[in-house]
Amino acid sequence: MSELITEDLVLLDRDLGPTSADVIRALAAVVTETGRATSAEDLAADGIARESKTATGVPGGIGIPHCRSAAVTEATLVMARLSPPVDFGAKDGTADLVFFIAAPEGADQEHLKLLAKLARSLVKKDFTSALRSAGNPSEIVELVQGAISPAPTQPAVSTANTTAPAAAEPAARRRTLVAVTACPTGIAHTYMAADSLVAAAAEAGVDLQVETQGSAGSTPLDPAVIAAADAVIFAVDVDVRHKDRFAGLPVIQVPVKRGVDEPAKLVADALAAADNPQARRVPAGTGTSETDGQSGQGHERIGAALKRSLLTGVSYMIPFVAGGGLLIALGFAIGGYDITDVADKVSLQNNLFNLPDGGLHIYLGAVAFKIGSLSMGFLVPVLAGYIAYALADRPGLAPGFTAGAVAGFMGAGFLGGIVGGLLAGVIARWIGNWRVPKLLRGLMPVVIIPLIGSILASGVMFLFLGGPIAALSNALNNWLSGMSGSAAVLVGLILGLMMAVDLGGPVNKVAYAFAVAGLGTGSVTNQAPWEIMAAVMAAGMVPPLAMALATALDKKRFTTAEQENGKAAWLLGAAFISEGAIPFAASDPLRVIPASMLGAGVTGALVMGFHVTSQAPHGGLFVAFAIGNLAMFIVSIIVGMIISALAVLALKRYAVKGKPAVRDQRVPVSA
Repeated sequence: MSELITEDLVLLDRDLGPTSADVIRALAAVVTETGRATSAEDLAADGIARESKTATGVPGGIGIPHCRSAAVTEATLVMARLSPPVDFGAKDGTADLVFFIAAPEGADQEHLKLLAKLARSLVKKDFTSALRSAGNPSEIVELVQGAISPAPTQPAVSTANTTAPAAAEPAARRRTLVAVTACPTGIAHTYMAADSLVAAAAEAGVDLQVETQGSAGSTPLDPAVIAAADAVIFAVDVDVRHKDRFAGLPVIQVPVKRGVDEPAKLVADALAAADNPQARRVPAGTGTSETDGQSGQGHERIGAALKRSLLTGVSYMIPFVAGGGLLIALGFAIGGYDITDVADKVSLQNNLFNLPDGGLHIYLGAVAFKIGSLSMGFLVPVLAGYIAYALADRPGLAPGFTAGAVAGFMGAGFLGGIVGGLLAGVIARWIGNWRVPKLLRGLMPVVIIPLIGSILASGVMFLFLGGPIAALSNALNNWLSGMSGSAAVLVGLILGLMMAVDLGGPVNKVAYAFAVAGLGTGSVTNQAPWEIMAAVMAAGMVPPLAMALATALDKKRFTTAEQENGKAAWLLGAAFISEGAIPFAASDPLRVIPASMLGAGVTGALVMGFHVTSQAPHGGLFVAFAIGNLAMFIVSIIVGMIISALAVLALKRYAVKGKPAVRDQRVPVSA
């Protein structure tokens, strides 16, 4: 196995730029120049993208940017001692010691275990002090290799479970905690958080065992240890695997970085939760799901929990809307718009051997329309059900679906579904925290929570909320239906700007969720929701298409990697995948994002002004048969694409960027 770090991968007392992105670009260039990566630009983009998710600075003046990248050919550490220091997002200030961990996408377990050991060493003050006082690269390499090599007189430490040493305490039972740590990459923060928590627990006189769910593998905690624990800490940014093992334990859940920054506070919070009968607990019946990592147990902010639950509901609703909307559009295409008047009768009374008046195409159109309508009928219950699921896991499904069905029955529409889902999720989560006799615990997730949750949530919808929300929903539909002229254009402009401002981020998702949620209320006589969907889809196609056009018009303004990304962006943009522009925005956000917003806003306004419609929530040009006024849909996209492409080229030519690109810098690989 090759060395992770060599003297060529050490930079001492260097000025690599004023920002963390500059430092990452410079270190990525070093990795590439030593033959351990194929593209400095691609590696830097992956590192910067990882940094944008969670800052990698940790207390003590240390930065640990890290990523997996297809550009990396062998696992590598490159270390820089910075002068002046650079901000990597640590609470205590800037970082003067930076380790860039570059792992291949398919890194082997042995390399990953060594990288994890290095991350754990960086929380030790004597190790970081030695790094700061080292006089040359060879001393740095010797220190690092010593840190990642097992001690000859002691067994190697497990990379999965970490335990705080127990001191003798014969009089009283020693408090016991368990924890799970996990970060998106699973290389650095996972293990640093584990060791920080263990050290803080030891100082507090508490037994703590940690399960590290990282890239180096994971050994589950012993069930007996979990059963004996007073509380659990989830310091995670991703799913907690097999979360139901911890059901019933008081829980503190935070991002993994807080496990590094504030371990003592988390231990104290967990002990306080263990002593508080009203503390939040891991609900019964939970399991691994896409919401586990951010389920809000403990300290998730209300706004973040609401956003996460709404987007979860929308994500599960989209397949029903997509299938249903496309089938309805297909029914119209086959049988004409009059199919709405005969669909029920034709689809029930006729078949291939008993065709209705008008022949086969009327029958097939009616069947397609009816299947689509039935699929769209699930829209509100599914939305509500999975909003509740995001808040309370599986026990929230039945109350959520029921409340959503009540909202649909009362005409409250998607607004009622959102309110019903939130109500059901909160109630189910509240019931799940009840202290009940052991005999009833097994019945909680399958009988008691669904029964009581459905009664309470649906009862509130029937008695109090359904009617007012239905009135509001009708008013909103009437407003959308009557929208024309400048009002419609303004709405399109705003939605277009939202679709391009963060390219798949929260603002983009809000605009898309608004359009998708209203899609089911559209009809032949009320096409405003379909127009909104068309505006959102067209605007979302503009950024990747514009970047593709810009790279074709003026290649020298873009790196080789960006030129290759530009070729792929043609297809991504045509398919309405806004994220195709992210590689460009990540490396040059101050020029790419404003240019993208300019073209996308114009496209959104044009689509609304020309009354283009879309009955499909996704697919771009590949669902052309579901687009009304297709010619103007395409024209609007082309206009926005040209505007954004010319704008980004103009900005790249005339707007001065803060620092030249890495490819124009030659960073020495030796001290």
